[in-house]
Amino acid sequence: MRAAVGDRLVVEGAHQGEPRHIGIIVALHHIDGTPPYVVRWLEDEHETLVYPGPDAHVEHPATGPQ
Repeated sequence: MRAAVGDRLVVEGAHQGEPRHIGIIVALHHIDGTPPYVVRWLEDEHETLVYPGPDAHVEHPATGPQ
């Protein structure tokens, strides 16, 4: 997984009926775009350091899901 600042991180609900979580990547810890990422979550605007799991994907603004 590789991302850039401004990309969206989408985490699907782990269980049926759970909502997906969407955040904007606001900082990278590695210049090659690999995790972890600092993400600002859209639902409540808090920022967290995220190591995405298999239920997550990155959406690049220009190209869509990756």
